[in-house]
Amino acid sequence: MDPLLTRRELNRATLDRQFLLSRTDLPIAEAVEQVGGLQAQTPHTWYTGLWNRIAGFRAADAAKLLESRALVRIALQRSTIHLVTARDCLAMRPLLQVVTERMTRTTFVRKLDGVDLDELAAHGRSLLEAEPMTFAALGRALAERWPGNDPHALGQVVRWLVPLVQVPPRGLWGRSGPIAHTSAESWLGFDMPPMTAEELVIRHLSAFGPSSVMDVQTWSGLTRLAEVVESMDLLRFRDESGRTLYDLPHLVRPSAEISAPVRLMYDFDNLFLSHADRTRVITEAGFAALQGFMGTNVMPRVILVDGFTAGDWTVTRAKGASTLTIHQWEPIADLEAVAEEGRRLLRFLAPGDEHEIAVLDGPSKS
Repeated sequence: MDPLLTRRELNRATLDRQFLLSRTDLPIAEAVEQVGGLQAQTPHTWYTGLWNRIAGFRAADAAKLLESRALVRIALQRSTIHLVTARDCLAMRPLLQVVTERMTRTTFVRKLDGVDLDELAAHGRSLLEAEPMTFAALGRALAERWPGNDPHALGQVVRWLVPLVQVPPRGLWGRSGPIAHTSAESWLGFDMPPMTAEELVIRHLSAFGPSSVMDVQTWSGLTRLAEVVESMDLLRFRDESGRTLYDLPHLVRPSAEISAPVRLMYDFDNLFLSHADRTRVITEAGFAALQGFMGTNVMPRVILVDGFTAGDWTVTRAKGASTLTIHQWEPIADLEAVAEEGRRLLRFLAPGDEHEIAVLDGPSKS
């Protein structure tokens, strides 16, 4: 029988690989690769994700990497915008393109009449490489070529057919800009061989393992990975529910007795989105609290205490003062530890403000 990994052991292994047991000294780009990229459809909240993981992190340093094109924001895993390195962008996108294709064919291709997809891709690429454009502007330009077709559908099909990065100033710390796109190839100016399915599994396990096949599929959006995983030279375990888990032989799985520090996570952190079974980090009270956020288009900024969900946090700013409110999902024994981490986070988010901490019972949405 495969060795058992308890829920707490899985928690500690994943936190360790996500640099959430202790912050890493790796350079920003290396850390981004190690954690498998950061979900980043919001322009700025992912900076908090890096602050949680990298010792001495400065937002300006990450912004410079976006400007220099060492980091990019592009639709990858689950067809959602991720912050990744330039080489991961080029290597992952061909393998993950099928995820965007699956969604696009169902929703948008059926709306097009008399549009040759190869011609659409070529024309869309030429427009975007001549000048980065928003999807609204791209759709209008494409509709001039294919009148009578839905401009939004035309633009979304180009998003599937052509790897598109969001260009700065969108995503730069303390700045904003239109959600403008160009092709990854023209923006980055070099080639990378496509990543294989086996290599993608290795990247998932390095960042989130030990994991089941369904965990890898949930993270990536790919399907039919069972044969890939089972053909690899991996260690096998089982969790407390009897599911088979896989891991890389050389990776460490920390003791369940290791303590985990308080972490104030950002709203779309992949820690909560990369497993089919999320009980390794979310408690029963956490699942109940998350129900209040369903259908609101709001994701909570979750508080981890001893590695598990304990509440969420919000920040309000007024008249030179920033208040971080701790919303307890269940009683937190060491509120002062959470408050102290909150003060550190406020010094990062709003260094020029006065800082205050408040505590409320219950989730911020209910």
